[in-house]
Amino acid sequence: MRGFDLTPLYRSTVGFDRLFSRLDGSFDSPVPTYPPYNIERTGEDAYRITVAVAGFTDKDLSIEVKENALTIRGDKSAGESEDKPEVLYQGIAARAFERRFQLADHVEVTGASVENGLLHVDLVRRIPEAKKPRQIPIGKSGGAQVIDAKAA
Repeated sequence: MRGFDLTPLYRSTVGFDRLFSRLDGSFDSPVPTYPPYNIERTGEDAYRITVAVAGFTDKDLSIEVKENALTIRGDKSAGESEDKPEVLYQGIAARAFERRFQLADHVEVTGASVENGLLHVDLVRRIPEAKKPRQIPIGKSGGAQVIDAKAA
């Protein structure tokens, strides 16, 4: 239970309700811990999310990007349990999961692969030329330009 009230923020702001709802929800719900993951910077504008998915194949996993949210789902197929041996102890979790990551603007998924029980999702930030900072040259002039309104 949180020790503060966000209600005054809802009353005095416009357009931030989604942000406050996320803040409000983050204090009430427990943080999911399965499956474990790493987020790495692999270059100046390149990132990699690595998720431990032991026991899952690429057919059991799905990756979806929608509105700056990356969702990774894993679900073992129920039809595979036909010829399974009797498991005396199961230490490797094979339960279904869903892990969400909020992506910044202009971050795109460039690829994904499963290797040695790890799912690697590669991301890159591509800022459009119109959004990049640019230098404006300052020219020299002989004085202020005068515009005559009567000539127009």
